[in-house]
This record gives sequence, C-alpha cells and structure tokens, in this order.
Amino acid sequence: MSAKETVKEPSMLKQKEMIARNYDAITSAKETGRKVSSTFVPGNLNELVMSFGILNNLPEINAIQNGMRKASGPMIMDAEKRGHSEDVCTYVKADIGMMARGNIAPNGKPMPDPDVLLLSYTGCFTFMKWFELLREEYKCPTLMLHVPYEGDGHMTKNMVDYVVKQLKEVIIPGLEEVSGVKFDIDRLREYMRNSAKAEDDLVWVLETGKLKPSPIDAYFGGVYYIGPMFTAFRGTEDAVEYYKLLRKEIQYRVDNKLGPITPDGEMKDQKYRLVVEGPPNWTHFREFWKMFYDEGAVVVASTYTKVGGTYDQGFRHDETRPLESLAEYCLSCYTNRNLPDRIGMMERYINEYEADGLLTNSIKSCNSFSAGQLLMMREIERRTGKPGAFIETDLVDPRYFSAANVKNRLESYFQMIDQKRKGAKSAA
Repeated sequence: MSAKETVKEPSMLKQKEMIARNYDAITSAKETGRKVSSTFVPGNLNELVMSFGILNNLPEINAIQNGMRKASGPMIMDAEKRGHSEDVCTYVKADIGMMARGNIAPNGKPMPDPDVLLLSYTGCFTFMKWFELLREEYKCPTLMLHVPYEGDGHMTKNMVDYVVKQLKEVIIPGLEEVSGVKFDIDRLREYMRNSAKAEDDLVWVLETGKLKPSPIDAYFGGVYYIGPMFTAFRGTEDAVEYYKLLRKEIQYRVDNKLGPITPDGEMKDQKYRLVVEGPPNWTHFREFWKMFYDEGAVVVASTYTKVGGTYDQGFRHDETRPLESLAEYCLSCYTNRNLPDRIGMMERYINEYEADGLLTNSIKSCNSFSAGQLLMMREIERRTGKPGAFIETDLVDPRYFSAANVKNRLESYFQMIDQKRKGAKSAA
C-alpha cells in the first residue's frame, strides 16, 4: 500500500456509495421530476422531507465535501470579494462561493436550484442569515421551524407543543404545496422506525469508547460514524444496513481488543484518552488526525458527534408520537443546549470514559460552538481535576490551519498529561 492510500473499512465504502448515489439523485432531479429541499444538519427533518418524496441537500455537507477536497479556499475568497466578512462562518462563504462558481456538485454536475428552503432553527443564528442570502438567490418558498432555545437546560411541554403546532400549520402544508404530495403519517412512521433501529446501533458504537483499548476514535472516526445519521439518510433502509455493518466491524475490534482504524491502518498504541469539544478542521482533516494517532492519542468521546442529535442521552425517534418526536429531536440537539448542560455532558464523558482530559478545538468562525468554550474548559478542569487544552483552527478555510502551531500545542498538552500522571503517582 502506498503512503497516499487511505485504509477504508466496508462501512466507509458503503457510506461513500450512499453519498455518491444521493448526489446523483440531486443533480438529476430536473430529469426525474423530483423536488429538492435545502436544509441544515442540526434539527433536520429528514424523515418528514422523505415522506413527501423530496430529496435533501445540505449546504454544510457540500462545504465539508469541498473542504476535504481542498476546493473550499478559492470559494471562500470569492465570497469575500462579494463583500462577506472574514468573520462570517466559512460554511456560508464556501456555499456562496460554490454558487458563484456554477454550484457544481462533487460528481461534477451542476446542482439544481432548491424547490424549498427548510430551516429548523436549532441554536445557530448564522443559519437564519444564510437562508436570507439563499432566498435572495433562489426566490423559492422558505419554511422556517422556530425551535425554542433550552435556556433553562430542559425542554418543556409548551416548547414541544409550540414546535408541533408549527409542523402542523406551516411545515407540513408547505411541503405538501411544494411536492404536490399529500402528507401520509404512516409513511413518516415507517421512516421513524428505521431511524430508531439505526440510532440504537450508533449509540452502541459510540459507547464502546468506554473500553480499553478503545475500538473507535469518537472524533475523527466519529465523523464517519455519524455521517448517514446526521444527513440525508436517517430513516432509510440504507442507514439501517450501514449501522448494522458498522456495529459488526466494531464488535470484531472489541472481541480482538483492537484499536480504531486510521487512514494509516490500525491504531495500536493508546497512551492518551481524550474528550474533544468543537468541530474538526476539514481542509487538513487527515493531517490533523495524524497528529493525534502519531502521539498515541485516541478520542473516546466528543461533542461534535452530538450536533445532529443527542442519542446517547436516550433520545430515539418514536413512531408512536411522530410529530412530538420530531419536535423533541430538534429541541435536544447539542447547539440548542445551554452552557451548563454542555458542561455536564462533557464532565460525564470525562468520568464515564475515563479520559485524561478535555481538548477544545475552537473554530474561528463558528459562534454557536465557540462562544463560552474557554469558560467550559476551565469549569471541567475544576470539576474533574483533569487538564484541558485549547487549540484553534477553522471549518473549511485553509488559511486558519497552522499545522506547526496545532502540533506544538498538542505536544505540550500531552506533556502536561504525563506530568499530571507522575504527580498522581508521587502523591500515591
């Protein structure tokens, strides 16, 4: 195997095929007569959208795909030339720049204009401004589902009822009008049954990070594990099959006490167990990951893998209460939770997954994640006695990834963990 070849498991290959098939369906929508929605990952209503036969196109995923293909940099520059600030979310600028360059999908074909913009607002203010820009561009129907912020750290019946009312009075009638398809609640229930099956398997996979050695990396590897669940596949038979396959692969690693698969093969040496807060950098994803596994650092739990649903806290899509369940899903997404709730989640991960500390990757242009991160890290240090570390990158802007700076900070952090361990042994 050459140095440039990446090790991929059957589940990763299946996911790649699923993504390719979805892009082919989207880019051929005009020929097939299918409608296309544009929507976001946190709080996405995939089961409901599919109930109307509508295809789901997610702008953040397009930005991530372009970032991993090293294509997002020029797109961001194009958006800035059109007047967008350096401080604006780089997902937005990558999307605007992609449109300016012909809106070409990863399969090389042009994206169709969306037939509907569907916004489930879940804690990210930028989504609202992003959709204003898209509405100006496409002049298509826009449906907004307003999701109350969990400011007190929990959802109430009033919150759920408020979201359900909007689903009944705004979202469902709007999707009926766009698609020409009458709402069928039994079809929605079928998709939700599939979602719950896949969610069970995903949670099982994520919780294997508690084992020693951990058979997974819950941040870099976790990106692949959550892919189908957080995007256009939740509720499909494909997703059910993907998670069965993934669970089987992880079970094999558990049985044989194997570490996670990295781009360079199995990770054998696990010196450090980390919890990571914040999204990853996509433009240097493989290089970023390598900095961890070269040092023997495995991520056993992460908050990013909860941005599209906090399934490990017990939520499942429930076919017996379909609309209420959709509302509860939107309300419980990570970015819709207050800081004390996020701190509690990370504290639990540090303790239950027996981690050595919390590493925060602060994203320059992502306020919904980055606001309050330093405060949260200090509070986690105080509560757990475990050291924290702070690094800074960006989502899909290659200008804000300094490999030397990130590597130096990581190496310093691992030395800090070593010193903490020595101090604990001396005290004992």
